[in-house]
Amino acid sequence: MGMTITEKIFAKASGKKILQPGENVWLNVDVLMTHDVCGPPTINIWKNEFGVNAKIWDKNKLVIFPDHYIFTNNPHANRNVDLLRQFSAEQNLPNYFDVGTEKYKGVCHIALAEEGFNIPGTVLFGTDSHTCTSGAFGMFATGVGNTDAAFILGTGKIWEKVPESMKFSFHGEMPEYLTAKDLILHILGDITTDGATYRAMEFDGEAIEKMNMNERMSLTNMAIEAGGMNGIISVDDVTKNYLAEIGIKEYDEFYSDADSKYFSIYEYYVSSIEPTVAKPHSPDNRDTVRNVEGTKLTKCYIGSCTGGKITDFQNTAKILVGQKVKVPTFIVPASTQVAAKLSEETINGISLKEIFLNAGCIIAESSCAACLGGPSDTIGRSTDGDVVISTTNRNFPGRMGSKTSEIYLSSPLTVAASAISGVITDPRKFL
Repeated sequence: MGMTITEKIFAKASGKKILQPGENVWLNVDVLMTHDVCGPPTINIWKNEFGVNAKIWDKNKLVIFPDHYIFTNNPHANRNVDLLRQFSAEQNLPNYFDVGTEKYKGVCHIALAEEGFNIPGTVLFGTDSHTCTSGAFGMFATGVGNTDAAFILGTGKIWEKVPESMKFSFHGEMPEYLTAKDLILHILGDITTDGATYRAMEFDGEAIEKMNMNERMSLTNMAIEAGGMNGIISVDDVTKNYLAEIGIKEYDEFYSDADSKYFSIYEYYVSSIEPTVAKPHSPDNRDTVRNVEGTKLTKCYIGSCTGGKITDFQNTAKILVGQKVKVPTFIVPASTQVAAKLSEETINGISLKEIFLNAGCIIAESSCAACLGGPSDTIGRSTDGDVVISTTNRNFPGRMGSKTSEIYLSSPLTVAASAISGVITDPRKFL
């Protein structure tokens, strides 16, 4: 019996030759990532268990990105960043990307890719459920709780069960009105928010092969919304070219064997998928944009690790160029690198930033911002009675702020079209 890509990476990380789903192994961790929400409690647990004078297992393998609650006057949120600074100084950490400095990067999941921490064939754990984003690079990446992270901090190891794998194949050429966000929302409608619990979600097919890395990251990012342990896409020329551009040329490539055993296989033809939304209050509450068209909106939001990458803003600008928005529309770049590209990239000689400002959008600083609700002074946060369409990844009650708001999830194309109309609108009307 062959092995899947996830099983092969587990075998490498545990020093085994052959592994099957259900086996328990000690994994050697290549990178541990944390941020300002979960970093302080993780550090506190680690100090309690390993001693106040202990040293972490490998300071080069710990990466810390303040990104969640940072552009705020909230004293509790500010205190968390202070604790990270203190810990970083104590441990002399080279990979602490402090807010308010030139090292600041923005949202952890996108910064991991940009800064070269996403290495094919490696194992990455993070104290954030969307750590699975990194699986777009042919690696194993998943989120863990603070206690597990504290154990990794002290030992560099974690005890894990080998997950079963599910395969999702997308055939055909992507129509211009579809994005990776539509595809993952389509999957969620089919398998629900617990359909992949503790399983690897593997993506392939011609439509995936032609996707750039940013789009692939949107797919793997939302594996957790189906309960998935990880999302993963094999290395190909697209991956190699991305990595070569940032100077990474040495890594292990793993591919699923032809006779690998999957828990289930789903096959889709992208030509038969329409622009898709997740209605309140769950990412699996799928519908077509066409069916909810005309729903009145109070805000539009384009940002987060799912929808704040440069390709998301290219898609947004394609629709917003020469247009005006009818409701408050927030543009939140996921990273400082993406923010810089908004000024550099153009359509018809006009920068993306100008297109957004001319359309009447509000451009915010790179961070998680309203995606996780945040303190009351967080930009773009939903308030009582808001109806928002957003490129983010979750729409549970209170996720973006007020528990009485309603959040629709969609692609940047759909959000942009809806911003112009002030009601949910099919992007095909503007393409």
